[in-house]
Amino acid sequence: MSQHSKPLYYSDYLQLDTLLNTQVPESGQHGPAAHDEMLFIITHQTYELWFKQILHELLSVLELFSKTPLDEKRLHIISVRLDRIIRIQAVINQQIGIIETMTPLDFLDFRNYLIPASGFQSRQFREIELRLGLSHHFSNASFGRFNPEDSAYLERIAKQPSLFEWVDAWLARTPFLECEGFSFWACYRRAVDQMLASDADIIRNNPLLSDQEKQQQFTEHESTRQSFDCLFEQRLYEQYRQQGRFQLSHKATLAALFIQLYRDEPLLQLPFRVLSRLMDIDEHLTHWRSSHALMAQRMLGSKIGTGGSSGHDYLKATVSAKRIFADLFNLSTFLIPRSLLPALPNSLLRDLGFQQDRH
Repeated sequence: MSQHSKPLYYSDYLQLDTLLNTQVPESGQHGPAAHDEMLFIITHQTYELWFKQILHELLSVLELFSKTPLDEKRLHIISVRLDRIIRIQAVINQQIGIIETMTPLDFLDFRNYLIPASGFQSRQFREIELRLGLSHHFSNASFGRFNPEDSAYLERIAKQPSLFEWVDAWLARTPFLECEGFSFWACYRRAVDQMLASDADIIRNNPLLSDQEKQQQFTEHESTRQSFDCLFEQRLYEQYRQQGRFQLSHKATLAALFIQLYRDEPLLQLPFRVLSRLMDIDEHLTHWRSSHALMAQRMLGSKIGTGGSSGHDYLKATVSAKRIFADLFNLSTFLIPRSLLPALPNSLLRDLGFQQDRH
């Protein structure tokens, strides 16, 4: 430390005098402060601090994804920072258990003083959703619950490229699907036909199934075959996409599936890790919404929320509707056994890093 430097103390560095004086119970402005309002304030302030850190990580991930080509070094950094977001989400989800130590009667001691404030007005949480790609799924996203300044800010964010869009573009650029006369998808389609034929034989020759049960399983089998068909017919895929059954582009879906199937190849291990992290983030968000909906029901029953929403029913309805990377989860539909995976040509194996000699 320079002899001319002013000593830096813990409380000064963290600005604790400011931080620890920002808890002002609203109930105390109208009479005795409700004891549990302090817990309510601190828990939500803590959420906002974690949201700030998530945005810090997410913005850096977006910046890294915006540069092409995306080399392995940046991909590793992306994976590490996505993993940090996941760890933070795990902590946030655990905090719901802390606020649930407050009973519904405890909440009623100060609830009416909060109207019309609502967790829906968390600009940072809404920005996280938009940065991840929720605006891509809901083009008519509304910010009417926010004040004019926050609403204008979020509208600007909604028009910027999201992580979902950067990931889609990155996957669509993936090579390896066609090379030197080798068509992976032609080989994969033959493997799928072999798998489905084997499945049909199992149904047909199962002595434990009645004719009616066999017919039901053959109907489901045909539905599975139709699901595979959309991979091989881009026009059919685009029809499904228009219906909302897919969000990723056709090229991106094919690339993501290729990465899933050959994830053990050295050059695909990092991409697979990134896709897994995106699914983890989506899963934690879904868990957050589900836990929040249950907590709202526990605290409010069927009452409306302080922000005017229908409380638990509204939150419950958003749980599955706001999935961002559901397509990555659904790739499991198209996985086939390793024993049926098409063998890749040596030239492609060299590109994927298995062989050091490239001559």
